[in-house]
Amino acid sequence: MADIAIIGGTGLYSLKGLEIINKEVMHTPYGEPSGPLVIGVLHGKEVAFLPRHGYGHTIPPHKINYRANIWALKEYGVKNIIAVNAVGGITEQMAPPRIIIPDQIVDYTWNRVNTYFEEGLTHVTHIDFTHPYCHDLRHKIIDATRELNQGAVIGATYATTQGPRLETIAEVTRLERDGCDLVGMTGMPEASLARELDLCYAAICVVANWAAGKGDQAEITMKEIENNLNEGMEEVRRLLEHLIPTL
Repeated sequence: MADIAIIGGTGLYSLKGLEIINKEVMHTPYGEPSGPLVIGVLHGKEVAFLPRHGYGHTIPPHKINYRANIWALKEYGVKNIIAVNAVGGITEQMAPPRIIIPDQIVDYTWNRVNTYFEEGLTHVTHIDFTHPYCHDLRHKIIDATRELNQGAVIGATYATTQGPRLETIAEVTRLERDGCDLVGMTGMPEASLARELDLCYAAICVVANWAAGKGDQAEITMKEIENNLNEGMEEVRRLLEHLIPTL
């Protein structure tokens, strides 16, 4: 069984060097996950890989079945989840295609099913979410980025918006005023669901573009995003190759 899982975001649909040994089709009480779990060996460690947008990148952020994805990983035996997210940069340090290891998150999403604790309860359950990312796993990621001299930004607040559209300049101004450094569409409820199931969860973010009104360009283009992700995700793969053997 793999006790380490990697959830791939935009730009990370597969793992180089992963020796695939199995594909597990998982069924959950919450519906179907984004796809089968790809089980393989990466640098001597068995890992599970799941692209949250599906294997053809067909599932938009607001339609991802986050509950099924996290439940499937838990059911398979995963204990540690490394989430990879493509994000927009808001504050000065968040330049594309930099790697960011966030430590806080603000949820601006709406109408997403965001908890397992809503029906058939014997008592109301509240999880502590003071620190949304797992301390131990997050610091192992930080150590690996420093050992590789990747110049990652350590510590940032991730704003999760509904999507699938990108934000307006006014919305990004509001996010910055709220104290957010990054903006993406998939950070929540993924992180809180992992906490509800007592899974250790941490995120690696790649800045794909400046958020609206923050760059030199009049508008954000998919070409710009793709170019930055091509470069940034290569660094993520290098980071994962270095990190996985230490877990």
